[in-house]
Amino acid sequence: MSAPQPVFDLAVIGGGVNGCGIARAAALAGHKVFVCEQDDLASATSSASTKLIHGGLRYLEHREFRLVRESLREREVLWRMAPHLIRPMRFVLPHHPGMRPAWLLRLGLFLYDHLGGRERLPGTRRLKLRHEPAGAPLQDRYALGFEYSDCCVDDARLVVALAQDAAARGARICTRTRAVSARREQGAWSLEIEDRHAGSRQTVQARVLVNAAGPWVASVLADRLRQAAAAHVRLVQGSHIVTRRLFDHDSSYIFQNPDGRIVFAIPFERDFTLLGTTDRDYDGDPASPAASDEEVAYLCRTASTYFTRTVTPADVVWTYAGVRPLHDDGAASAQAVTRDYLLALDAPPDAPALLSVFGGKITTFRRLADAAMTKLAPFLPAAAAGAPGTDSALPGGDLPVDGVAALAAEVQARHPYLSAEHVQRLVRLYGTRVWTLLRGVRAASGLGRMFGADLSEAEVAYLMAEEWAETAADIVWRRTKLGLRMTAAEVQSLDAWMMSRRTRQSDKLTS
Repeated sequence: MSAPQPVFDLAVIGGGVNGCGIARAAALAGHKVFVCEQDDLASATSSASTKLIHGGLRYLEHREFRLVRESLREREVLWRMAPHLIRPMRFVLPHHPGMRPAWLLRLGLFLYDHLGGRERLPGTRRLKLRHEPAGAPLQDRYALGFEYSDCCVDDARLVVALAQDAAARGARICTRTRAVSARREQGAWSLEIEDRHAGSRQTVQARVLVNAAGPWVASVLADRLRQAAAAHVRLVQGSHIVTRRLFDHDSSYIFQNPDGRIVFAIPFERDFTLLGTTDRDYDGDPASPAASDEEVAYLCRTASTYFTRTVTPADVVWTYAGVRPLHDDGAASAQAVTRDYLLALDAPPDAPALLSVFGGKITTFRRLADAAMTKLAPFLPAAAAGAPGTDSALPGGDLPVDGVAALAAEVQARHPYLSAEHVQRLVRLYGTRVWTLLRGVRAASGLGRMFGADLSEAEVAYLMAEEWAETAADIVWRRTKLGLRMTAAEVQSLDAWMMSRRTRQSDKLTS
């Protein structure tokens, strides 16, 4: 009996940045792709980052020159792919007397400027902080500093854009769908999946299986695939806090600590400041990390060491935490564990291949995806001729890197009933996809119900139809950050409206 032809060339477990990045790379190459994510896209680690596309200045101290070089080269590539989601930012590094000497900081920043392919981003400059706007919020003892470039990113929206691009090229993206088990059977993988809404199960077949389950990568191997892990995972929790805005300019800070760790202070969502991150080993449920009182106090204490204003836990308006599934290299401390990735290929003779993803960071997701496709090439059909590269524009990103302001002006001209702040938010979230969101809207009344802040029924309907949003949390904490501006009652009302809409749509499909 001949083996059945697999329905998909590649099945991916995990809807984070690595899973969606690999799915997009495979779809770009013309392969038939399936993705299952047990919750929402980017619902775990990929929405809990420090929101940076960066080379990793502190990785130089650990001599991770290859990782830094690769990361530095990716900054401008990713910026070109999604200029609405990724934008340049200047970072101010105050020299702290008694910590790393100024000459060492200058050396590290010289390497940072010259290791990667920096073309448009400005280089490092020395600052006399008492004569610079960036020095105004700082204590007087910080007289010397350095300013360098990296980029910031809307991490969860980046993942959604990757999934959208994969879906536009034929990939099947299934959220709230759990991978129950998988087995090699008649030359293919038989992947059993469960719809977490209905509880129904079905089997998907694929030539190749990718385990990109993030913090669950080891448990997926052991419990669902019955496979031995080719590498060890070290789970490290990183926590962040958000306060009302602590300074008026648009640069960020990078602060040194006596324990060797660094903390960023980043302008966030116009009216807030993001402080993070921490590093501590984690042994709980990867689905429910939370910033501890100790971590909140640590971040407040760090900020208070540098700013003239004392920051206390009472100033915190939001906290979030994520679990990083790092490749365990045996480092003594959590902050010293490598942020590099490892792709473990299991391909016995005459059996379908399995690729497991260990480690990685948002900045290098595209290089990771390219490396994954190179490893899997012998087990997949030939790539389509003339297929776009993975450096092609993401949905909404088909505009020049300096074209966001022009797009906002055009949207404002066509939709004068929208406030400037509303237009800016929509353009930053959706890029040129804003035209799809606003299609058919001619006046404020066309936006429909307003749920709170400036979140409209038109935007929610778009997110449900085009971006796999199913709950209020999907929208207010991942697709947007409007949870910072909406009341609990408004969020609850939004959730009820979305549930009602999903029920109506489900009834139409079954009638």
